[in-house]
Amino acid sequence: MPKITVRPAAERDIPAIMALLVQVNMVHHNGRPDLFKGPTTKYTKAELQAILSDDATPVFVCVDESDRVLGHGFCVMQHSGGRLMEEHDTLYIDDICVDESARGLGVGRALYEHILAHARERGCYNVTLNVWSCNPGAMKFYEKLGMAPYRVGMEKIL
Repeated sequence: MPKITVRPAAERDIPAIMALLVQVNMVHHNGRPDLFKGPTTKYTKAELQAILSDDATPVFVCVDESDRVLGHGFCVMQHSGGRLMEEHDTLYIDDICVDESARGLGVGRALYEHILAHARERGCYNVTLNVWSCNPGAMKFYEKLGMAPYRVGMEKIL
């Protein structure tokens, strides 16, 4: 098994991140072609550059010993509170992707554990994410890591 490490994403990682974003898009497109266009990416190179330079949107990559990107984790710092909710900070995981060729090597777990440590360092109350119901493998993975549903979105297609 290769030695893997997680580090903040850098501009040199953008081509690999773009390739992973296509993989994520295709999982969603294959599950919900009525909603997701295929194959494309969520962000442009310029948008990724802006995301990588913003402390409120930390991005991490898991790399092997040759610094090849095996997966990424996009996060967004969020603040909630007000009249109905207690004030708290959340680290929202916008996207975790493990390259298809690196699945089963512990990349997803390493990214997730690194993100949890980052959230703790930032004083967050919790870490949240959304999983599409058309991606049961991801749901099982997150449940195995100890996550539990806290809100369920529902729809009726017209």
